Amino acid sequence: MIWLWLSAAFMVTTAGVHSVLGYRRLIVPLLRRREGPLSDALTRRIIRFAWHATAVLMLISAAAVAWPGTPKQLLIVIGLSWLATGLFDAAYTKGRHIAWPALSGAGILALIGALA
Repeated sequence: MIWLWLSAAFMVTTAGVHSVLGYRRLIVPLLRRREGPLSDALTRRIIRFAWHATAVLMLISAAAVAWPGTPKQLLIVIGLSWLATGLFDAAYTKGRHIAWPALSGAGILALIGALA
């Protein structure tokens, strides 16, 4: 169970960093441009919403991983999804995006917890 709690901790930390730091360093400067599609207030609201909704989904993953009695198959799906996301992120950004180790780590820990 400790592996699953560690995985959930990685997920919660990733969600927090994503929501706060990512919003400040990426979304705020992007939305200030107000050019093209970003000139529309609704588009800017949707981008803001989607950014934070992603963090909420990370928190839901964390809850599912830490929840007692979560089916092993669901834990495997969640773990593989986080691991695949982390590895894709590493390859796609050539390792320059800071989140890929946390994404991959959360997935690996979930898989270890599911298979232990």
